[in-house]
Amino acid sequence: MVSRSNSSRVKTVLAALGLAILIQPALAEPPRAVIELFTSQGCSSCPPADALLSSLSHQADLVALSFPVDYWDYLGWKDTLAQPLFTARQKAYAESRSDKQVYTPQIVVNGTKPCIGSDHARIEKSIQTTNEGRPSLPLDVSLKEENGIVTISVEETPHSNLRRGEVWVLPVLRSQSVTIGRGENRGKTVTYANVVRGMTRVGEWRGGAARFQIPLAAARREADGYVVLVQSGEDSRPGPILGAAKGGGL
Repeated sequence: MVSRSNSSRVKTVLAALGLAILIQPALAEPPRAVIELFTSQGCSSCPPADALLSSLSHQADLVALSFPVDYWDYLGWKDTLAQPLFTARQKAYAESRSDKQVYTPQIVVNGTKPCIGSDHARIEKSIQTTNEGRPSLPLDVSLKEENGIVTISVEETPHSNLRRGEVWVLPVLRSQSVTIGRGENRGKTVTYANVVRGMTRVGEWRGGAARFQIPLAAARREADGYVVLVQSGEDSRPGPILGAAKGGGL
């Protein structure tokens, strides 16, 4: 038999354990999609797409990223956030698809499906198509920050057809407002969400569980958060995105 005092202690311990379970933070679910918006401050059709991406960036199950491109700079306004690297990435996607379609605002879903950046219904349909019935991306990627180092963990996958991918870290600005002085958007102030500021390749995933590390300062360079992508293909011919994770409070 359990004495009344012991019974009281057991109830207290169980109550404490129950409270601890309740206050544990929920584990982040693997994202179901990575959405890349190729946009430009010189493009009059882009602000609606920029606003949509800002809305999508608040969804925990999406990784929504802005990639400002520079090929409209000649119209009279030099994009203050654009990088030639992002233009090259958009063109590489078009080469990989063999459709050669490069325009703004263009969204690429999960590294494969292009669509007009302001077409929410088409974006959602593309997510469903690229996921092939899966609830999320095929690779689980998790992040741990400790002693100034980011450890990237890629878990083993049951998908036997996945064997290789490149691991990238992208510094990201959560929000950046720009007042545009010339060109098609003259006089407008546009706020851009999750603006990518660079891309660093940290290794190659060759199937199975794997770990990669990068200094936190490098992961957050010129930014206040970062995203990790595991993507098939190569830098010059990017393929489907296999896994992703958000860090730095994104």
